[in-house]
Amino acid sequence: MLTGRCLCGAVRFEIAGALGPVIYCHCSMCRRAGGSAFAANASVRKDAVKILSGSELLTEYKSSPTSYRQFCSRCGSPLFGGSDDSSITRIRLGTLDNAGGARSIAHIWTGSKSEWFQITDNLEQIDREPPESYCAPG
Repeated sequence: MLTGRCLCGAVRFEIAGALGPVIYCHCSMCRRAGGSAFAANASVRKDAVKILSGSELLTEYKSSPTSYRQFCSRCGSPLFGGSDDSSITRIRLGTLDNAGGARSIAHIWTGSKSEWFQITDNLEQIDREPPESYCAPG
């Protein structure tokens, strides 16, 4: 069982199941939502996520007609994101107490990455959307 929380601790959750591969997203929306060079995400089945406390503080932002981002309305921590028509959600890894051994596999949307950040690891770099298998829960 994995557990996580927002910065202020008001929103707490648990995940019953393994995370999918860790992907670093460099798209402009992830950069703006997190205020950083990229977002560290892993996918998990929506039905595997249980909100333990603070569900009333979860705020959803529609970043496109079918995509959402959820964050704590008290402290602003980005927590989850995904698509309305998908059975998976993306977990922001920085919110987890432990990632359960999940491993990084790729940087995505590198075609729109910030000019001030250089990728120096040996992970695969994908200019745009990754193959669907990269986003499958573990």
